[in-house]
Amino acid sequence: QVHLIESGGGLKQAGEYLRLSCTASGSKFNDYAIGWFRQAPGKEREFVATIGRNPDITYYPDSLKDRFTISRDNAKNMVYLETTTVKPEDAAVYYCAARIDGVTWRVEAGYDLWGQGTQVTVSS
Repeated sequence: QVHLIESGGGLKQAGEYLRLSCTASGSKFNDYAIGWFRQAPGKEREFVATIGRNPDITYYPDSLKDRFTISRDNAKNMVYLETTTVKPEDAAVYYCAARIDGVTWRVEAGYDLWGQGTQVTVSS
């Protein structure tokens, strides 16, 4: 059974750098497309970014494309989501999700595996 594990959340000051990490057990991780989603209290889960098996293929929603960067390090079996300037409105539980077929997808229903999430709290 493959398990996705997120890390890097916690309490941040507005304006700080934030990097979240996603990894998984198993040798197939580098073949998966990985998506990041987030859910703030009282809101629906929101698509943040996705990266394909080919790390040059990435997608973001228009509202976040200038602020977040997704990348992957296949040598380390890691996918990262980062922003150089975290804002109070970025506070949420961040989830990474995997598509086994390696195809990037912007809708959560298209993902096969999900992590437990990592909480990001932002103080202003």
